[in-house]
Amino acid sequence: MVPPVAIDIDGTMTTPDGGIDPQLFQALQDWPEPVVVATGKAFPYPVALCEFLGLPTRVVAENGGVACTEDSLAILGNGEAARNAVSEFESEGHDIQRGENDLHNRWRETEVSVATSVAFSTLSEFAEKHGQTVVDTGYSYHVKSPELSKADGLAYVAEELGRKPDDFVAVGDSENDTEMFRACKHSFAVSNADAAAEAAADEVTDASFAAGTTEALETLR
Repeated sequence: MVPPVAIDIDGTMTTPDGGIDPQLFQALQDWPEPVVVATGKAFPYPVALCEFLGLPTRVVAENGGVACTEDSLAILGNGEAARNAVSEFESEGHDIQRGENDLHNRWRETEVSVATSVAFSTLSEFAEKHGQTVVDTGYSYHVKSPELSKADGLAYVAEELGRKPDDFVAVGDSENDTEMFRACKHSFAVSNADAAAEAAADEVTDASFAAGTTEALETLR
């Protein structure tokens, strides 16, 4: 019997160019157990992904800050401290380099996304002053609470589905997946994963990006 799965987006469902890889569409649509999309992206992005793929809305967003199923929604984090840290960072003459429209943060509720071109150590100093941490996903720096992770969001979704986190198998590529890996009964890091994800995973796929996720799903069937 195949398990329910929790799958990251960036670097895990995507091609090296950043788009969602169509090779995953049918596999996810046909998966007989729950599929949870678990990402650092702001809440609307994974919800839209589920809708366009025809999947039930089972989402962990903002690194565990927001979680939902078809029938429930929980804001598990509070973004005030992260926003205060970034506001002070900017008031000291620094720029988070997200542009005027800032679509990365416009709908973000529990953390702040900062471009990876910003000095990590400087940003971390401001975050720590406000009790926050900075997580580098390889795509963004996330200023967030150190007390929340994707594992917390998955715990919420799993309970809503009548499951437990350790019923799930996780697939991811970054340090923000490590807590989720440890919470699940088994985990795969795709071969493009960072060192933290590789160290935390039970297995590392031979293939990278979405091809690695396809490999993991085929292993589970």
